[in-house]
Amino acid sequence: MEKTIILYTDGACSGNPGKGGWGALLMYGGTTKEISGFDPATTNNRMELMAAIKGLEALKEPCHVKVHSDSSYLVNAINEGWLKRWVANGWKTAAKKPVENIDLWQEILKLIRLHRVTFHKVKGHSDNPYNNRCDELARLAIKDNS
Repeated sequence: MEKTIILYTDGACSGNPGKGGWGALLMYGGTTKEISGFDPATTNNRMELMAAIKGLEALKEPCHVKVHSDSSYLVNAINEGWLKRWVANGWKTAAKKPVENIDLWQEILKLIRLHRVTFHKVKGHSDNPYNNRCDELARLAIKDNS
């Protein structure tokens, strides 16, 4: 029986570009696992993607994963078909420009092929305690490494 994992993610940046952090919450049954990380020179979008990557990488077996993110960049790339079009167009955007953060998108593509993943947009900095905790983890990663 495939496990269903709830994954909340968020990224933060002090300056954009600047020092960045990411945070993720993985929930299964009554268990919650928090993970976070830091990058000394990055962008907010890279941290949003990294949070999803690290959350998916933390899984030890193929699962059904419900990813919740306040990043339109991440959620829309999957749900609106941008990622599929980028791949089909040789990693070029509709404007024929190279896709930004291609290295991270390629990692996400690999990971979503391992798992059955759905992406859900949540409102950032509002009343969602899980999204707020991920934001706090990301900001703490920056603070702890500054």
